[in-house]
Amino acid sequence: MQTRYDQADVRRLLDQLADAIAAGFSSKEPLIIVGIRTRGETLAQRLTPMLVSRGFDKISRGVLDITLYRDDLSEIGPRPMVRPTHIEIDINSKPLLLVDDVLFTGRTVRAAMDALADFGRPSAIRLAALVDRGGRELPIQADFVGVTQKDVPLTHRVKVKLAETDGADEIVIEPRDSKGDAK
Repeated sequence: MQTRYDQADVRRLLDQLADAIAAGFSSKEPLIIVGIRTRGETLAQRLTPMLVSRGFDKISRGVLDITLYRDDLSEIGPRPMVRPTHIEIDINSKPLLLVDDVLFTGRTVRAAMDALADFGRPSAIRLAALVDRGGRELPIQADFVGVTQKDVPLTHRVKVKLAETDGADEIVIEPRDSKGDAK
């Protein structure tokens, strides 16, 4: 199992992801790309110009905060940090690409779909994830994946770092410390 991906690897994975997304949607139809805060938002920002360069010219973007839709909200503290959701477009009857950095249990995606229902009913919701680490608790899978790492032990964390939020692009798979955080 590869445990570290550097900047060149992340660039290559994003390029492959953009190719797969371009093959999965019609460039002649409108496409809505919604990133799940925080790194899904950044990945959606990066994927948009990549798709434009592949012939997509009717792209709208949004940002989704799922904090209040999480099923573990009571476990994350008395004052969870809620940031704004920005979906200022009509999503009804249009295909929507939901973007996140890591797909693990499926609970984040379920929360995102619940949140999206407050904004309308897309014709389809497809999921793009930079990393699929396996370990699903819900019957959810990504339509488009940069890299699949199904052998990640539950004692490990997959951390996606992006230049916009973390100063560098990399993916690191490492053991969690005794509190459940990555070392």
